[in-house]
Amino acid sequence: MGVVKEGRYLLVPFFTLYMILFLYLPLLPHSVHCQCTKTPIIFNFGDSNSDTGGYADGVGLNFAPPNGRTYFHQPARRLSDGRLMIDFLCKFTKFRFFVSPPTDHYLSGNGSFWKPWSEIACSMLTRMLNICAGESLNTDYLTPYLNSLEPNFTNGVNFAIIGSATLPRYVPFSLFVQVSQFLRFRYRSPALMLNGYKDLVGDEDFENALYTIDIGQNDLAASFDNLTYSQVIERIPSFITEIKNAIWNIYEKGGKKFWVHNTGPLGCLPQKLALLAPNATELDEHGCLQPLNNAAKTFNAQLRVLCEQLRRELINVTIVYVDIYSIKYDLIANASNYGFESPLMACCGNGGPPYNYNANINCGRTGYTVCHEGSKFISWDGVHYTEAANAIFASKILSTYYSTPQLSFNFFCNNM
Repeated sequence: MGVVKEGRYLLVPFFTLYMILFLYLPLLPHSVHCQCTKTPIIFNFGDSNSDTGGYADGVGLNFAPPNGRTYFHQPARRLSDGRLMIDFLCKFTKFRFFVSPPTDHYLSGNGSFWKPWSEIACSMLTRMLNICAGESLNTDYLTPYLNSLEPNFTNGVNFAIIGSATLPRYVPFSLFVQVSQFLRFRYRSPALMLNGYKDLVGDEDFENALYTIDIGQNDLAASFDNLTYSQVIERIPSFITEIKNAIWNIYEKGGKKFWVHNTGPLGCLPQKLALLAPNATELDEHGCLQPLNNAAKTFNAQLRVLCEQLRRELINVTIVYVDIYSIKYDLIANASNYGFESPLMACCGNGGPPYNYNANINCGRTGYTVCHEGSKFISWDGVHYTEAANAIFASKILSTYYSTPQLSFNFFCNNM
């Protein structure tokens, strides 16, 4: 076989492209078409992973640039350069499924690796067919509960707040407090609508709504600040109990449809890697902290058992458990296959490689540095993810491959 010349790529024969199409299409997620017969109602509970402005509204804080630069082109009360997973799941948006190409490569004359023909063909195929992992619920972005400036709650409410955890229970804005806010909203909204108020949620809509929960990361993170690994593991059942109580409280007020995310790979966050300064024995093959990731896996295992238990105990209820950990870890472990660089380094921060995180100079504060707009980073500020990463997370969620049971979002707006 001839040597590939520098600066040139092999032309892919039509038959080769056809064979790749034949071989790879069965591996792609099935398209999920949004055919909602009624605007879905969503009530979201969580932390900064899904806070679309609650913290900013609650404390009167305006996030500084470069937050929001990618999509909103200004700070948008989110800790990201753009949209969050919850934004992608709500809006009617098609997501490209990023195919992980095979690893076979041709060698150049000097032995260096060049772009594989299979990757070229897969890239061409993706562009030609506009392959999608799924479509969202075709509804507007969720309005934070604490937004007092002409809020529109017709499609639901976002109770998620940056920094939230399951415990301590009575500290704003714990999961218990968020559910308490929901219960007040549940009581007041139908009554106000009867009195002529608009942009609220009717009584029947609460029973048909989708209740999404994404919380637990801050519980684990805070526990590792002053507890040993074994002590953190001992605390996990108390976190799970709070999630159980939240689902029960919502269920007792008519909630029947729940979408529960497990927690991501805490040990892969640049913040944790920079602050804990781990030795090599604590790192896995991708550079992530094993003790923190193992704690996250323990939390997730118990959360999965809880979901299984509640499916048996609650009547006429659907509970979907989503493996966010696997989705996020796959992107970090295979970053180059998705076109990302430096998977354990923050785009916006201070300190430079390997993590670009400085607790005293966070993103937006004097002295920060930021990667070039358009560069492919997974971590935005050492804790939160970039829009590019969130888009991939959402596409994988919508594929249903990481859900138990494998129900698409459409199920929750067409079974009302």
